[in-house]
Amino acid sequence: MPIVIWGEYLPGEIVQVKFSSEVKEVETSADSSWQVSFSALPGNAVPRVLSVYTKTDSLEYSNILIGDVWLLAGQSNMEWSLGQEMYYETEKEQLAGSALRFYNQQYVGKGIYGEKYSEEDLEKLHPAGFFKGSWEESALPQVAKLSAVGYYFGKEILQHENIPVGLINLAVGGAPIEAFISEETLLNDRKFRKKVSGNWLENDELPVWVRERGEQNVGGVALYSTQTGANHAYKPGFIYESGVKSIVNMPIKGVLWYQGEINAQELPRVLEYPQLQKLLIKSYREKWHQNSLPFYWVQLSSIDTTNYKSQYWPLFRNLQRLLLQEIKHGGMAVSSDVGNKNDVHPRNKKVIGERLARWALHNEYNRNIEVSGPLPLGASYSQGKVIINFTHTAEGLKTPGEEAVQGFSLNGKHPVPAIINGTSIIIKTSQKPEMIYYGWLPYSSGNLMNSEQLPASTFQIGVD
Repeated sequence: MPIVIWGEYLPGEIVQVKFSSEVKEVETSADSSWQVSFSALPGNAVPRVLSVYTKTDSLEYSNILIGDVWLLAGQSNMEWSLGQEMYYETEKEQLAGSALRFYNQQYVGKGIYGEKYSEEDLEKLHPAGFFKGSWEESALPQVAKLSAVGYYFGKEILQHENIPVGLINLAVGGAPIEAFISEETLLNDRKFRKKVSGNWLENDELPVWVRERGEQNVGGVALYSTQTGANHAYKPGFIYESGVKSIVNMPIKGVLWYQGEINAQELPRVLEYPQLQKLLIKSYREKWHQNSLPFYWVQLSSIDTTNYKSQYWPLFRNLQRLLLQEIKHGGMAVSSDVGNKNDVHPRNKKVIGERLARWALHNEYNRNIEVSGPLPLGASYSQGKVIINFTHTAEGLKTPGEEAVQGFSLNGKHPVPAIINGTSIIIKTSQKPEMIYYGWLPYSSGNLMNSEQLPASTFQIGVD
């Protein structure tokens, strides 16, 4: 795609930009903005120089690579750093290197829970002050701060395609999906315009926990308040306005999305989520003028209900699966097999990043590679047996160590025996059930996978 460079300078002045033997001149607009576009170039790890001149000022940026930029977005599991990931001690001995670059944004309120923000932080709660960061290479010690999911994804792309990869990380711990959708987009949507009506801290259309945390941090704050309430990372539209909006001029290869835990605690929020995700994807594709902008998401993992409100997670995971049928140029990585029973932050992010990379390698880079674990095609009943057929079976269904199949149920509660028959599952039952469930527990016991060791998704399907 064309290489776009933009910035600000005094209105009416001439700005000259030089990059890769091309020189462009542009007159600054009345609002101080300027933008130029250079010819598209193939990926290349040879460092280049970008120079920007006016009559009285100049800037020069060196060590610039040409490659594919991916946007990382979501909440804490996407934000989770490589330095906290379970394979970090091994990985730091074999890092991806300087061809994997990242822009790891720091943000106001990071790590502050259950208390009011300081005056210093409150003064930064506006779009221009919320995020702060710079481009860095994947080297020690800075790589430890990078999203672990993003790192492992980027390393896979880099190693298979041998082109530089850039990662822009806008994930914010605890942030709801509404924060990543522009206020204008929500306002113009008949179903979701109520989410930006009145003070967001008192808006029942938003997740309860989000409003509670927001109240603790900025409740009663007049600074940067609008008719929709004080600014905060969790406020609908705020992350879009503070981070996403600033890079829509920059061509990106695609979006990686790991979010949902905070939208999965109340049934109304669960049921509306697929429409919100479709709205987010549609709006991003419009903003970037890329109708086929790839969007790959992580299905929620597994966790027990003892220490977390995960009662609706099976339903949420199934709704995420169903989105695969509606979203073109999309894909989903299953993570329920590597969940942590008592921690909402599973430490194995390596396998998640690599599973996301499979979708990109297949769809964007034309690699002949399996992208998903088993997904149900349908279930039928005949002569005392339910037969469930699957797609994405690779060379057949299996379980770890050829152990007995687990995770199937006829009512979503009680497990039933199941056996593998090639690319199908057979469940014996004297009566035809209405539904078949798989992985229908917050902390899933499901162990079905394909020959590529990619796990089956949670699902609920009717029986013919």
